[in-house]
Order: sequence, then C-alpha cells, then structure tokens
Amino acid sequence: MTINADTEATEVAGDGRPRLVLVTGPSGAGRSTAIRALEDMGFEAIDNMPLSLLPRLLEGGAPPDKPLALGLDVRNRDFSTNALVELIDRRDWHAGLPLQVLYLDCRPEVLQRRFSETRRRHPLAPAESAELGIAREFDLLGPVRARADLVIDTSDMSPHDLRADLERWFIPRGAVRLAVSVHSFSYKRGLPRGLDMALDCRFLNNPYWEPSLRGLDGRAPEVGDFVRSDPRFESFRAKVTALVEELLPAYEAEGKAYLAIGFGCTGGQHRSVAMAETLAATLAQDGWRVSIRHRELERRGPELAAPPPSEE
Repeated sequence: MTINADTEATEVAGDGRPRLVLVTGPSGAGRSTAIRALEDMGFEAIDNMPLSLLPRLLEGGAPPDKPLALGLDVRNRDFSTNALVELIDRRDWHAGLPLQVLYLDCRPEVLQRRFSETRRRHPLAPAESAELGIAREFDLLGPVRARADLVIDTSDMSPHDLRADLERWFIPRGAVRLAVSVHSFSYKRGLPRGLDMALDCRFLNNPYWEPSLRGLDGRAPEVGDFVRSDPRFESFRAKVTALVEELLPAYEAEGKAYLAIGFGCTGGQHRSVAMAETLAATLAQDGWRVSIRHRELERRGPELAAPPPSEE
C-alpha cells in the first residue's frame, strides 16, 4: 500500500527490525538529500546502486546491525523499469529483510525551475529541453511510483524540510536519544530561528580572501584545511566539542528531545560550514543522532547545489 507523506506519520516498518529502503524518484526531487539524511539516521547508505548488484549485495543474509538505504537512479547504465519492478515484486532476493520503496516525487514545473536555477542538463534529455527529459523520466518511473510504500512530494520542501519529514517516518518508534541539529549561517541574515546555542566563527582566518577558495564552501577539503590551519582553530574546536559532549547527556537526562547548535560567520559559506561539518562528524562518531543544515548554501538552489561566489 502506498502511503502519502502528507497523511499522519507512523513508523513505516513497525517491528523495528533492520530494513532495506530503496530510494528513487525523478532527477532533482531530492534523492541525494534523502540518502544523506537516512545515513545520518544510522542507515548504511549507498547511492547510484546498479540494479544488477542488488541481489548480490545481500547474499549471505541481512546485515545484523544497520538498515540499508539504496539510491536508484535512471542514469545508471543497467537501469530498467521492468527490471526494477520485477525486483520490487519479488520477495526472495532480499534475504527476508523488510523491503520498503521510498519515492521522492515533485511537480514537473518545480523540477523545471530547479534545473533552470542550477543550469544542469536533464540526464534523459542532455541535448534537449529539461521539460522533455522530465516527461520521459515520469513515464519511466510511473510503475515504480505505483509500487512505492511511501511517496513524499518535495515540491515545496527545502532540504531541511525533507530531512525533518524523513525523521518522522524512519526513526524507530520509541527511540528516545536526543537529536542534534547543527546549523551554519550568515550573521548578515540574523540568527536562524530555534537555535539553542550560537557560536561565532568570525575570528578564524577567512578563506574568502584566498582567490582559489572564494567560490568553494566549507565542505570542500581545501577550505576545511585552510580553516583548520588557523592556530586558534584547534583550541576552539576542542573546547566547543568538550562543552557539547558534556551538555548532551545532561539535556537528554532532563528529557530534551532536540538540540540546535549554530555556527555563524560573515557570509555563511566557509568558516561556519567547516565548523558545523567538523562538530557534526564528531558527534555522529560518538553515536548521537545528528543532522546538518547549511542555511545560506540551501538558498543557492535545490539539492544543496554548488554555490556561486561568496557574499562575504
């Protein structure tokens, strides 16, 4: 049975066992964002999975610890609607692992706007209009959508909204561990709403003044290396990490379910992004449930597209 995400949220796999989630949908609808979000929730995530490798991936039985999230893309060379439908309809290839199909949907006019904003060619119409490619992809994926267990329409969603919606569906019922959201932002636009803690990164050396780094953001290794090279970075990182690691168990013991931590800099592209990524990675390694939101990068387009020159 297909469940629409605008109905009341319930856990899709009610028994809490490890799950296999196939994530698909039209290009530009948010598949990559969904895969990253599921990975943050504890799934073992593999994007752009070739169909021919799916049965082999689970040979020998289901993974004992982690659920799996597998992204399926029409651009894969062995993609076939019939083959995917056959895999979904079969019940013997996934080693008894509860199978769910997550379909990220989106209105055609919104997809056209997203392709126009990012200046990307549609994979099914590289030499034609995005409109034609979108129509072809909808035809290809129609039978898959009809078999989806959960359909989420991302037309009016930001990446942050999509993450939040996925958390409603895929975090196991009864899980009580505190969820941590780490934000980056620009002080030019003020503090994000809902922050519990805000930390200023503007004292760190600014990558904006390096011409080779100006057009990148804090997720790029070159920018991260530059920010970490500041003599003040390591002390700042260590003290912030120690503070947060001390506070999280205390907040959890008090019954707090959600904590939002923000890092701000001038343009919200370099220093704050690097610090948010650093802290989020550390907390995830420690077993906390972590999500990341880069507010200014999200403003630059869907799927956290590569940013234009910085506003710093």
